[in-house]
Amino acid sequence: MSVLSSPVRTDRSAGPPAAPMTQRRKAALVVQLALAEGQALPLASLPEEVQLDLTREMGDLRLVDRATLEQVAEEFLASLEGLGLSAPGGLDNVLKALTDHLSPAAAARVRNEVARARGIDPWPAILALPVEELVTLMNSESTEVAAIALSKLDVAKAADLLGRLPGPAARRITYAVSRTSAVGPHAVRRIGAALCAQYAVKPEKAFSATPVERVGAILNSSKSDTREAVLAALEEDDPAFAEDVRRAIFTFKDIPSRVAPIDVPTILRAIDNDTLVTALAAARAAGGPEGEAADHLLQNISQRLADGLRDEMEGRKDIKRKVAEAAFSEVVAAIRKRAEAGEITLVDPAESDEEE
Repeated sequence: MSVLSSPVRTDRSAGPPAAPMTQRRKAALVVQLALAEGQALPLASLPEEVQLDLTREMGDLRLVDRATLEQVAEEFLASLEGLGLSAPGGLDNVLKALTDHLSPAAAARVRNEVARARGIDPWPAILALPVEELVTLMNSESTEVAAIALSKLDVAKAADLLGRLPGPAARRITYAVSRTSAVGPHAVRRIGAALCAQYAVKPEKAFSATPVERVGAILNSSKSDTREAVLAALEEDDPAFAEDVRRAIFTFKDIPSRVAPIDVPTILRAIDNDTLVTALAAARAAGGPEGEAADHLLQNISQRLADGLRDEMEGRKDIKRKVAEAAFSEVVAAIRKRAEAGEITLVDPAESDEEE
């Protein structure tokens, strides 16, 4: 920017030396100079208080002599040249920059702290909760608090929520809405802040997977006799949990119900041939569900390839159970890997049960 070409007015009258200029006043001078040169400045990205302070300083500007203006401009340019790093500035900007690097729980906690510090309205975070979680809120809080929360919801969501509450609770809360007109804004904000901390800020979890997923993964890699013994014990202690774990488990004998026929060729191409022959031979020899799994794989590939595998299987006799289990595990691992890569889609056992 050209300082000499700027149309800023000057004052050449002699007078007492001016008081030292503050950094805030210098910033106002630089902004005024840039605007006079036709520069577009992104002032809206500054914190609101900084924008207000800058506006007030610019409002206090009067006549500035050319020497002072040149000195401030040179100082500003020297500061720019000496910069080595520019941080985003402000928690909002930092959060935007770190969106892809913070865990969801950490980001939520920071946003909540910022909201509390600034007095930001906590209600939008509460109202954005799924209706299922709002039902929990309504059933856990007092009737008066529930009535205030219901009053803040939009009409459609409030109607949906009421329809999911027990009749007596819905009537009590609806009647309590008539008494909320006397509640002041400050009290509503405090109630919102408490509800936000309780329901909208999710605690950081120690485990990313659910208990069912973790137990299922462990049993997937266990020997069949160990797996069945654990499942039998679970069914005695917690039948519902045991059923969920059974659905999460995917073993060799689950192949017919979980692997679609169209996906079988894709799977077999990813399995070492020696491992595949061992698994198929051991499964056919064992019969039962494992034999059915082997038949499912052989029946859904080309006849030529199936005949070739059967010929190789004839040479595999008396396979030890430990070797068979290892081969079964490798086949299952290959199937899971293809599913995780999106190359195949495993059939959901729950959907399969519904169709039956």
